Amino acid sequence: MYYVGVDLGATNVRAVVGDETAAILGSDTRGTPRGPNGIAVTEAVLGVVRGACAAAGIDPAEVAAAGIGSIGPLDLAAGVVQGPANLPDTVERIPLVGPVSQLLDTDEVHLHNDTIAGVIGERFHSERNPDDMVYLTISSGIGAGVAVDGNVLSGWDGNAGEVGHMTVDPHGFMTCGCGHDGHWEGYCSGNNIPSYARELHAEDPVETSLPIEDPEFSAVDVFEAAGEDVFADHVIDQVAHWNAMGVANVIHAYAPLVVSVGGAVALNNPERVLDPIREKLADMVFINVPEVRLTELGDEVVVKGALASALTGGTGDRSRVESPPG
Repeated sequence: MYYVGVDLGATNVRAVVGDETAAILGSDTRGTPRGPNGIAVTEAVLGVVRGACAAAGIDPAEVAAAGIGSIGPLDLAAGVVQGPANLPDTVERIPLVGPVSQLLDTDEVHLHNDTIAGVIGERFHSERNPDDMVYLTISSGIGAGVAVDGNVLSGWDGNAGEVGHMTVDPHGFMTCGCGHDGHWEGYCSGNNIPSYARELHAEDPVETSLPIEDPEFSAVDVFEAAGEDVFADHVIDQVAHWNAMGVANVIHAYAPLVVSVGGAVALNNPERVLDPIREKLADMVFINVPEVRLTELGDEVVVKGALASALTGGTGDRSRVESPPG
């Protein structure tokens, strides 16, 4: 039996093929198209699924089931992404379930928000993760997958866990990619850190080595300059403040024992992202302060969670697999 897992992010789209033990037999990755429309993104998803099947030496029709972890927001009833916040406005609707089902010739295609797939992956692939935990991604966007009492929270429309759109700044200094002001993601996501740095610099135009005016200025530039550029350190300190506030809100909402953090911003800069969160939480959290740690699954957490979803009929329940990993 063969299974497919797909991770559709704002930056990359990836697919893997696995067997009944979740061992990965083949994979494929490419950049997520920025347009001209959602169909281009759908075609990229189908392309990596075909590529992963080819790498595994199987025909797509041999696949029994697929799981998809995707950027949101989702319309589960239609099986699509509707109005993604971190892609251009021309990408309004991305069909997923129907086209993948047609390619694989199976009705067993399970669509999740990418962070929900992430928490499924965390719990499926490690026996040491508790029934009450959060998987948090800090990447192009910010979001969380939540398990409470062993139940993965999805919501009727699949959009539970969009914590990046919590309001952390009532003054609304920054506008999020979704169009609303003051959202956590508007300050701390990889896509928005450069804009936040520009706004901070406009308020206080101190000397800096950062290429503030360069259209290619990115979050990578900020973190690479840390420790050598006073303004870069200031930006990172401000980002740390909003990150800690956002994580504190998540803790108060869900009372996790573990917050497992992934996403490119965190994975590439763990000391400058996670350490300040840990340091600040004791002064912000009223209830138990959980363990905050970097995910052990690295940048494979979502695609491995999507594969686990395919193996378990969308539930992530390890008991449904004869020989689960871990």
